[in-house]
Amino acid sequence: MYLKHLLILSFVCLAILFQACDDVIYSPKPRGFPKVEYPKKKYVPFDENYCKFTFERPEYSVIQQDTLFFEKKPVHPCWFDVFIPQFDARIHCSYYPIDETNTFEKLTNDAFVMANKHNLKANFIDDLVIRKPNGIGGIVFNIEGPVASSFQFYLSDSTSHFFRGALYFNTQARPDSLKPVIEFVKTDIMHMINTFEWN
Repeated sequence: MYLKHLLILSFVCLAILFQACDDVIYSPKPRGFPKVEYPKKKYVPFDENYCKFTFERPEYSVIQQDTLFFEKKPVHPCWFDVFIPQFDARIHCSYYPIDETNTFEKLTNDAFVMANKHNLKANFIDDLVIRKPNGIGGIVFNIEGPVASSFQFYLSDSTSHFFRGALYFNTQARPDSLKPVIEFVKTDIMHMINTFEWN
């Protein structure tokens, strides 16, 4: 009798074990990213007295004038960062007066060289020509891929003034997780470009 009960119990345990070994394929959960709280879009004038231009910058940004450039004084007082603390993002901005040393051709060539330095890691670089009715022209470089700076631009009147900007995040270049934030800041940069005027 004892052997009969043991045999039945063994068959029940085996049946439960086989039932538990169903052909269910489990897949890992997709990688999640932290939720980003975006500030409300609002712009205020940039009117620093050390620059010869104005534009509208995001209200949630801070202007930080450069005092050192590789342990030296910057080339011009109008070198600054538009710092967005919430994203730890900076739009590095530099201004050059066009003269015999810094010709328009040299400065535009430098802007293309700086953008093309990302070619090793970029998936592609898209150039967008800017032509504003107030005589300001330039190019926006939209750089896709795991690069340090995914958005750069320059603006100039081609005779007297040259202004360049480049977006950087203080983090490892991860285009997939950063893409929504990059797109958010790109909108701000395009607003800066669209409202840009020489004094």
